[in-house]
Amino acid sequence: MNKRMNALKFALENEQKEREFYLANARRTKNLAGKNMFKQIADEEKEHYEMLKKLHDQWEKKEKWPATVSLKVRKSSVGNVLKSMSGKKAARITGNEDDLKAIRTAIDFEAKGAALYTKLAKSSADPKEKAFFNLLASIEREHFLSLRDTEEFLTDPASWFQNMEKTTLDGG
Repeated sequence: MNKRMNALKFALENEQKEREFYLANARRTKNLAGKNMFKQIADEEKEHYEMLKKLHDQWEKKEKWPATVSLKVRKSSVGNVLKSMSGKKAARITGNEDDLKAIRTAIDFEAKGAALYTKLAKSSADPKEKAFFNLLASIEREHFLSLRDTEEFLTDPASWFQNMEKTTLDGG
């Protein structure tokens, strides 16, 4: 029980730190795609934080997985951010070194988050608890993949757009 409470506390701190990081970078970057990506992930991290906070508070009171906390977390819509940039001239600004550094730091955050939630899911016997942590892990993985995509986008926008258009044209 203590192990899980500590992991939950860590997850809460993690979500909070990540959200602050994403908001700071959304304000800082001049790249529209990066700005939108950071804002979207910040919003999703806020939702995760609120969910984990409810869970943590209930768990602390009852010392078991709560039956009453609504654990519905929306699927990530981060993947749509870059797609919505297609055809926008402002999106074709190549990211600078600070943008790339931020994206690479974020990629690391999300990989660690996915690993933590996967570990929590595996260590749980409760099916609802397992499903909740698996969902969070899958969202962190989506963030990870979207950030990798953003890294490619910021490094070489022309190729990124070319690849994007190819997959749209041939349906692949």
